[in-house]
Amino acid sequence: MRKTITMHDYNETICAISTAQGMGAIAVIRIAGENTFTVCDKVFRSVKEGKRIAEQKANTVHFGSIYDGEKDIDEVLISVFRAPHSFTGEDIVEIACHGAPYIQQQILQLLVRNGARLATPGEFTQRAFLNGKMDLSQAEAIADLIHSKSEAARRVALQQMRGGFSNELMKLRMDLLSFISLIELELDFSEEDVEFADRTQLNELVEKIEKLLTKLVKSFDLGNAIKNGIPVAIVGHTNAGKSTLLNTLLQEDKAIVSDIHGTTRDVIEDTLNIEGITFRFIDTAGIRKTDDTIENIGIDRTYSKLKQATIVLLMLDVNDSDEKVHEAIADVKGRMQEHQQLIVAINKTDLITAQEASDRFKRNVFNELSNNDAIVPISAKQQTNIDTLTAELLKTVNLAAVDNDEVIVTNVRHYEALQKALEAIHRVNDGLHSGLASDFVAQDIRECLQYLGEITGQINTDEVLGNIFKNFCIGK
Repeated sequence: MRKTITMHDYNETICAISTAQGMGAIAVIRIAGENTFTVCDKVFRSVKEGKRIAEQKANTVHFGSIYDGEKDIDEVLISVFRAPHSFTGEDIVEIACHGAPYIQQQILQLLVRNGARLATPGEFTQRAFLNGKMDLSQAEAIADLIHSKSEAARRVALQQMRGGFSNELMKLRMDLLSFISLIELELDFSEEDVEFADRTQLNELVEKIEKLLTKLVKSFDLGNAIKNGIPVAIVGHTNAGKSTLLNTLLQEDKAIVSDIHGTTRDVIEDTLNIEGITFRFIDTAGIRKTDDTIENIGIDRTYSKLKQATIVLLMLDVNDSDEKVHEAIADVKGRMQEHQQLIVAINKTDLITAQEASDRFKRNVFNELSNNDAIVPISAKQQTNIDTLTAELLKTVNLAAVDNDEVIVTNVRHYEALQKALEAIHRVNDGLHSGLASDFVAQDIRECLQYLGEITGQINTDEVLGNIFKNFCIGK
């Protein structure tokens, strides 16, 4: 069962600056708790003499000044929200003051001296969760929304914050709870050999849940990429144009470009937003045989980054020999994993004629490539065909899932719980088909229910909550 706030748990009034740190036109200071209005009335004087915040209606705004005794601190606007119709479910006041850090700190210290305490990171959202204003997955989505760095990340976080993910899980849990209740009722009448739960319906439900959980687990690859950026490792032989391509994509001289082989010896990373999707481009040391110890360390890091990437962008020089092309493709393909996407960029097409380029691509040098691999002729220096290359990058992302607001898992904690829930439902399915005793089937269903409940917070521990909310910003 979800824990509920009690007077003993959260009877203190808390305050914090809810806007970003630093100087700005305005800042918002939030106060929440049972003594919110009392604390506010000690420091606020309305332009209308005698007006007390404690007597004002919910969802109203009031103009006045914050005073420390007789010292006028700042002119402010105060917004009033009353329990239970507020973000945390408690009485809340939001003070909009001028954004000077000095003013913010003066007001904050004044509130503390008059009965409030400073909020801990994520405490407002934690109170909202504990008061039943949202479930745990929605609370975590708030943090994701605040930290979203792309349009896709914003959309996915907003969809989860509005309950899209938790609604799916709630439906699964309710269906499973209905069946496990019937199965456990059967156990109470085991000596009479009665059957309350329709095994055919249970089989259909389990298969439906298996498909949905499998889909959610698989969506994590996309969700994690959207949240953290899709890693693209730019690899290839020395002087293939990897650093030039990175600079062209970023539109800045991020990497050193030189005709000297082995110029790039370490990994260089930067991000680029393409149509709402963040890509993390990783320029790596050129692959070649060398006696240079430092360069060999860089090449080892190239192979390491290659394994970690979602997309491997192999750069080839259009003038490379067939043997060199075969060697590069075989080397990279041999190190790639099944889930990785390969894009081959044939660079320096500006150095040859259109006919030579056509003849080059007709020659049988790409036998190692599969139908899923893409080949794009480009000139990184002249910025030719870069739009085609970025289009190929976008093809690796399931934009349709984002556009259709499908449920996409972005949280590692959710992913791990879903994996365990899927394993439990697999056991349920196997047990039903093998005629396993009902008490063993019931145990596996209970396990599945527990893992699903951990995601939404219907089953939680203080340790889990502590780990989640400690990563929130103060004031949220």
